[in-house]
Amino acid sequence: MKTTAAVVTEIGKPLTLLELDLEDPRDDEILVRIVATGICHTDLVVQAGMLPAPIPVVLGHEGAGIVEKVGSGISKVKQGDHVVLSFNSCGSCKSCDEKEPAYCYEFMPYNFGSTREDGTTALSLQNSPVHSNFFGQSSFATFAICREVNAVKVNKRIDISLLGPLGCGILTGAGAVMNALPVKAGSSFVVFGTGSVGLSSIMAAKIEGASIIIAIDLNDDRLKIARELGATHTFNPSTTTNIVEQILELTTHGVSVALDTTGLPDVIRDAVLCLAPRGSCGILGACPPDFEITLNELHFFAGGRKLVGIVEGSAYPDTMIPKLINYFEEGQFPFDRLIKFYDFKDINQAIEDSEKGHTIKAIVRM
Repeated sequence: MKTTAAVVTEIGKPLTLLELDLEDPRDDEILVRIVATGICHTDLVVQAGMLPAPIPVVLGHEGAGIVEKVGSGISKVKQGDHVVLSFNSCGSCKSCDEKEPAYCYEFMPYNFGSTREDGTTALSLQNSPVHSNFFGQSSFATFAICREVNAVKVNKRIDISLLGPLGCGILTGAGAVMNALPVKAGSSFVVFGTGSVGLSSIMAAKIEGASIIIAIDLNDDRLKIARELGATHTFNPSTTTNIVEQILELTTHGVSVALDTTGLPDVIRDAVLCLAPRGSCGILGACPPDFEITLNELHFFAGGRKLVGIVEGSAYPDTMIPKLINYFEEGQFPFDRLIKFYDFKDINQAIEDSEKGHTIKAIVRM
């Protein structure tokens, strides 16, 4: 069958809309008609060449749509079901067995390898392979092939075009707070970076009952939204001197929990310096492979402080995505405030607006 896809044909260049051939799903695969897909920072860093990917490739890993066809070995979903597509995993390693698929032992090849396990691709152009299976989906396309492990069935009463970012970016921010870090009633929490991940973490921290929620960003418009979503304090480093001292003064001894969403080593260092004794700092920003972090060793170990790597919000998507939808329906998790919709033909404009900070979370409708 045919699918229209936005293809990376050259690193650092705009995506090209092409009509590609798409194979029928195999016995262990699902064919999904993509209704809409979010644009995530990880897509942008791969397109820019900061993280490796084979070329040509179809990116996209926040797909949402309707099941068109299932392979003979599929029992989790059926034709007509609404699904959110999340990250891929092997399903058989120790982490996967313990329902921690974000730490799958084969996470990198299963999500960034952009092929099936046997090295084949589901997409082609004039009989030449086009790499697919990015995060088990390659959802910058009108149709996508995924696996049972990364398809999450959702209730049809919710507009499916809203839900794609729950598969990665929003899942990551909320999950970092709800799953990976010890944010609880009375905690103090600071997040560095208020994109969709950071703002999702703020909403989650409010749900968890944090008493002090601090947002740090260079964009005053984002900080305004952060306050509206639950931040009790905001700081802009371009207009505030010594953010660390400001946070230590505000909290007396430092924050219970810090989260860095930027992936920048200097910002991560500041996040750790903001911690109270026994505090925890989570890091989750996509960064080039050669980035390294430098910490003050005495400050770090003497206070029993912790630095925690977080992937996909340490989430088990089959339970976490419905949980976030429930919070959304209850009015506690208004992630729809972060979203701006674009037509598929305007995907490059959506990417540009995301890179420039004009749009918090872009969703492309097919």
